[in-house]
Amino acid sequence: MQMTHFRIRRCVLALVLLASACSGTPQKSGETPSDTAPPSVLFGDLYTDAAKARIHPDTKTLADAVPLRAPADIVADYDRQKPMSETAMRNFFDANFRIDPPVKTVAPPEGLSLRDHIAALWPLLTRTTTAAEPGSSRLALPEPYVVPGGRFTEIYYWDSYFTMLGLGPDQAGLRRSMVNDFAYMIRTYGHVPNGSRTYYLSRSQPPFFYLMVSLLSPDDPARAWAEYLPKLKAEHDFWMTGEADAAPGAPALRVVKLADGSVLNRYYDGRDVPRDESYGEDLAVAAGSSRPKPQVYRDIRAAAESGWDFSSRWFVDGKSLTTIHTTDILPPDLNSLLYGLEKAIAAGCVVADDPACAITYAAKADARHAAINTLLWNAETGLYDDLDWKTGILQGHVTAAGLYPLFTGAADDAKAAEVASTTREHLLQQGGIVTSTINTGQQWDAPNGWAPLQWMSVTGFCRYGDAALARDIAQRWVSTVSRVYDDTGRLLEKYNVMDAVPGGGGEYALQDGFGWTNGVTLALMDTLNEPDGGSAAFTCPVVTGP
Repeated sequence: MQMTHFRIRRCVLALVLLASACSGTPQKSGETPSDTAPPSVLFGDLYTDAAKARIHPDTKTLADAVPLRAPADIVADYDRQKPMSETAMRNFFDANFRIDPPVKTVAPPEGLSLRDHIAALWPLLTRTTTAAEPGSSRLALPEPYVVPGGRFTEIYYWDSYFTMLGLGPDQAGLRRSMVNDFAYMIRTYGHVPNGSRTYYLSRSQPPFFYLMVSLLSPDDPARAWAEYLPKLKAEHDFWMTGEADAAPGAPALRVVKLADGSVLNRYYDGRDVPRDESYGEDLAVAAGSSRPKPQVYRDIRAAAESGWDFSSRWFVDGKSLTTIHTTDILPPDLNSLLYGLEKAIAAGCVVADDPACAITYAAKADARHAAINTLLWNAETGLYDDLDWKTGILQGHVTAAGLYPLFTGAADDAKAAEVASTTREHLLQQGGIVTSTINTGQQWDAPNGWAPLQWMSVTGFCRYGDAALARDIAQRWVSTVSRVYDDTGRLLEKYNVMDAVPGGGGEYALQDGFGWTNGVTLALMDTLNEPDGGSAAFTCPVVTGP
């Protein structure tokens, strides 16, 4: 029976790797399956039983645990001893795994300025992981990198661009190291995973790699794009995998072809099972939904790929996570970033003296620009919007995602002016730009605001000539972060910008550290031309995108 059990486990593992390959994720040459198997596959019933029993309050603790001996031996012992009581299971897990602590930040000395405190945080958030322990979910990376903080002890994709904004000239080597880590992941796995964990390999996150690369040569970004051109093309290939097979009404992976011939992208995930890091939570959502469980799981995972996990913009009823339908949505944020990527590749090809390549990618960008401004523009809200490709209906969402076309230069000028008006009326709050106008209790909804959305808004409005609105957003955000820092000594993952206090909501407790808040706040303080960002003076940030 034991041999049969392990044969079954190997078959399941093979199916997981096949699903990963189908999502555009090749395996590294020479890897064995266990090198990239997520914990729920590698440890089978032990993992899923422990997650269902919630032997640790935060399931990510289980997903990140490091086995103290060979995984096969641990699994064999568990299979011989089960069923177990919850206490016995907890004792078994704790005896066989090491649980590493979250990132610890230190309380600042009294009177330490916000800017100086952030400078003191960078060493605490910097990691080097050139080898991963056997059986661990951690992915090795060749060079140092910065983590967000708190429970997030690995590098995250889109977080890192905003973190890098705060790295000064003396940290240029660290900035390049992070770019090289992402280039390594594209070369190794075929894309940038959500984060450097095995359980993130089946999905990516918003494609900010081209913008990270541009930070290496801000005065001449095309030179940096030419240097990393093969990796930029590979990332574009990942997002466009299946384009030849897509047809109206029949998407292929992340590619959706519409009846008018337009091609746009959606968020997706190569797997349709509960997330390792939120196993019990996903089971509960699927149990409360009337839709097939695999589709619910895939839509949850697709929302995780978006970075907006979770938000009313993904819910059919605008209120409940059980109605999530992320894969039905063509979002303006993703498609604006892919437009920027296509423009960056075209510019890099010019520097690389490859005119055919430049023409090809410029044409792709032009086609996407037309689709964004035709199909994703909502004249009723005066904002770029999410489109349900199944129904052809714009969702009427008033969210900060509708500002992305300004950030990447994909917006028409007249539409940009309407976006500014809508923003002033609905999204601009006491502490900055609010994520959405709906309060669902989810973290990517009102009353929360997030550092990335502030930077994207400031940069976008500057790009389209509204420096007054950009300055207003920057001042409100820096004031909020400064006030909370003065009150708590902490920099937080998110803030309640309606009341200018710490944020809340979502699946886990509020985290501090915090990579992207540090980076964006420093960058916005610089735009305000004062050491602590207190001046009314303002200089628009330099746009490093195409």
